[in-house]
Formats: sequence, C-alpha cells, structure tokens
Amino acid sequence: MKMLDFPASPAARHPARPLSWSRTVPRELVHRAAVAEVLLTDVRARGGGRFEAAAQWPRSHPTFPRGRGERHDPLIAVETARQLGIYLPLCHYGVPRDTHLLITDVSCRVDPAAEPRGDGPATVLCRAEVHGLRTSAENHRPTGMRLRVDCYARGALFARIEGGTRFVDRLAYPTLRGAGTARTPGDAGPPPDPPSPEEVGVALPSDVVVARADGTVLVCPGDPGHPFFFDHPSDHLPGMVLLEAARQAAVLRSAGRLSRPVAYRMRALRFTEFAPLAVVEITEYEHLCVFHIRQGGHITAAGVLGY
Repeated sequence: MKMLDFPASPAARHPARPLSWSRTVPRELVHRAAVAEVLLTDVRARGGGRFEAAAQWPRSHPTFPRGRGERHDPLIAVETARQLGIYLPLCHYGVPRDTHLLITDVSCRVDPAAEPRGDGPATVLCRAEVHGLRTSAENHRPTGMRLRVDCYARGALFARIEGGTRFVDRLAYPTLRGAGTARTPGDAGPPPDPPSPEEVGVALPSDVVVARADGTVLVCPGDPGHPFFFDHPSDHLPGMVLLEAARQAAVLRSAGRLSRPVAYRMRALRFTEFAPLAVVEITEYEHLCVFHIRQGGHITAAGVLGY
C-alpha cells in the first residue's frame, strides 16, 4: 500500500487550542461501560463539519495486543472511528443519548510503513469530517450521517476510516427490530467446535468468535461477556464482532497465511442475530478475501479484507 496522500499534521494549523491526551472523554458518550475501553481523550470542532480528536492506543490491550513488529491490530483504528461516530452525533449534532446508532457500512485502510510502533502507548491525532448529514422532514432532527477519519502518528498519516451511521429513535427501534429473534449472546448456546486461539491468531480462547460445523465456519463468540466485544448490552451481533469473525474465518481458510489485514470493508445489510448461528463464507483472491455473513437464508453483511 502506498503512503496515503494527505497534508501534514493538522494540529499545527491550530496552535491556540491544542488537544489533550491527559484523560478520556466520558465513557457514556462513546457507548462504553468500561473506562479502560475508551480510546478518545479530547475532541475539538473546527467548523464546517470538521473536527480534530486525540486518541491514545494502550501499549497492552487484551483484545488488540501488539503483534509482530510491535504493530497494533488494525481493528483498533476502526474502534477509534466508531467511538468518534458516536461522540460527534451526541455532542455536536443534538442526537439524544438514548438514540440507537447503527453502523451501515465501514471501511479502513492502514499504511504499515507509517503506522505507530514503539515501546509506549500510541498517541494518535485524528482529523474527522462529517458529511452526508440526513435530517427528518418532520422535526429536522438528524437521522444519519457519513464520517471520514484520518489518523496521524508523529505527523504522518497512517490510516483512513470511512463509514455511515443511522440514527433510530428509541420509540421507533422496537418496531424496526420486530419480535421473535434471539436477543442475548447466550441464546446461541455453546460453540459446536471452536478452533484454538493459535488457529485464528488470537491470544485467548475467549477472543475466538468463530466455530466450525460440517465444513462451515460460524459466527459464534466464545465469551458472551467479552470485555471488548460485549462491553455493553446489545440485542444483535455488533459490527466489530462480524469484522473479527471474517478475519478469523480467513485465517482458518488460509491455514494462517492470511492473518493480519491492512484493509477492511463491510456493509451491514440487515441485523445479524445471535441465533441461529450465522455462517461466514470466504472466497480468496490472492491478497483479497471476499466474505459474506449468511443467516436464515439471507446475507446480513458482506465485505472484503485486504492483505
């Protein structure tokens, strides 16, 4: 991957209002129950839908440990953008805190030559831009938006994340979800045949989110109380679980050859429920893996992993 083409660190253009990396933003503003899972430390509006944010990636994270060459797992970049995609609507666009924020699509590309490495925590500067803001014709409240986030470390751009979010009022959400579906991780039952952590490139059995059954790979988190994937209650499988399930399925299918993507892309077509267990379908094309999440005869999510 070539170096991303973007100007040098934007912080230098605003010396009067420096960002702070001293403490995290309130956890409820990024939909996290544990303070330890909050990555954002400061956010500043720059006008015209543009924002700057500070984030710190811990040196040691149980779900996203540093890998070979002291590099962070690329999904931590996606999580940083996810937190911004919650914080900005709640704090800058008047979206009520009890609104359901649903990811419609997400993409991420990381430049391995520029991404942060080293012995300490990574200090990350984000430049974010909100566009495609949609509002209700009835009350003019925001109903969705698109967000692009560029991540810098030591003045160099190393990642770009883009995605869309839909805002659903708490009163409308039950109608959207309907009835008769599995609402908790425990509804799926125990994993039928979970691979070992080594087989899918994770540290602990609790980090495994797939299982095997009759030659297929299933989305089946091994730990319904996982401190990252299920930090807070959800009535469906979160998008981060689906991305990690696709990655782990690709590791299995390639016998470990494809383990660390530098690019992710996924579109959520409908809710993926906890049960019946969804199937992960992988098709490999040299340095690309196309994946589909299929459940009950429907494709619920689809995307591509790049290596």
